[in-house]
Amino acid sequence: MKQTLPWSWYSDPALLRLESERIFARTWQYVGHVGQASEPASYFTSTAGEIPIVVTRTRDDELRAFVNVCRHRGHAVAQGVGRRETLQCGYHAWTYGLDGELITAPRSEREQGFDRAELGLVTVAVDRWGPFVFVNPDVDAAPLQESLGEVPALLAEAIDVDSLVHHFRVEWELAANWKVACENFLECYHCPVAHPSFSKVVDVHPDAYRLQTSGLTSSQFGQVRENGGPAYTGREIGGSQFHFVWPNFGLNVFPGEPNLSCGPILPGGPERTARFLDYFFGADVDQAWIDELLELDNQVGMEDSILIEGVQRGMRAGAIGEGRLMSASEPLIAHFQRLTANALA
Repeated sequence: MKQTLPWSWYSDPALLRLESERIFARTWQYVGHVGQASEPASYFTSTAGEIPIVVTRTRDDELRAFVNVCRHRGHAVAQGVGRRETLQCGYHAWTYGLDGELITAPRSEREQGFDRAELGLVTVAVDRWGPFVFVNPDVDAAPLQESLGEVPALLAEAIDVDSLVHHFRVEWELAANWKVACENFLECYHCPVAHPSFSKVVDVHPDAYRLQTSGLTSSQFGQVRENGGPAYTGREIGGSQFHFVWPNFGLNVFPGEPNLSCGPILPGGPERTARFLDYFFGADVDQAWIDELLELDNQVGMEDSILIEGVQRGMRAGAIGEGRLMSASEPLIAHFQRLTANALA
């Protein structure tokens, strides 16, 4: 049995500032799917940690990404998703190309020594795996593939990500620190107690539910129960896979028809988390099956939200300095906490 990270780390504003600098400004993070910028002269906005991001596809079909902050006074230069030839700040109309170069700045001709070449948008690294787009504010970071590790190969045993079709995105917030949400994702020790509907479908017995870590990744595997129900048994995917790429990317595959949901776990403040999940399905998956899966998924999500916010209240109370980890059942949390502590050291 091991001690957890100090519980003060889950509500301290100074610690979040350090995480922003040493974790989120230096790691690969999921920002969206390629369909959001599939055509030349298209773009979409997102967030890497607390850093606003805009991803563009230039006229020469190159995917680019930048900090979504005007070099003049800091206003955003893009909102939402769309198609346009330029990005323009809504404050003073500084205008940038989709390659990040500053094109025009009103009244700049009146400024001695004004150099447009030095005032382009700040570039961030961008890469993709299948339809999934990731960015890294550190342009000198190791390639995305190094962070993903063995996850693409493990997932390929169950599903071809390139065959998936994006259906929709779900967004929500939690009254809890981002690390609490990550740690909840990283264990199924709570599943028999807190997720009875999920546990009827997937075998969560500790001898059957497999956990493994490698590099920056953590993975969970659970086979569908023989009596898990017609929606899940005897289908193309015979078990669940839940993958996590440190610091904050989660990916879910349920048993049944080809399906995948994924998204980041984003700090919205010391005790606030913003989440979104993009849902993908095989091209031929029936809507009735999707509806049944979503009923299960939504139930699990509501149960998790209650748990996560309950943990935050207990940590915030300050009566106890740290918790304990069950080594055999929560090794993925230990892995996450070790990576986090090392990054902050």
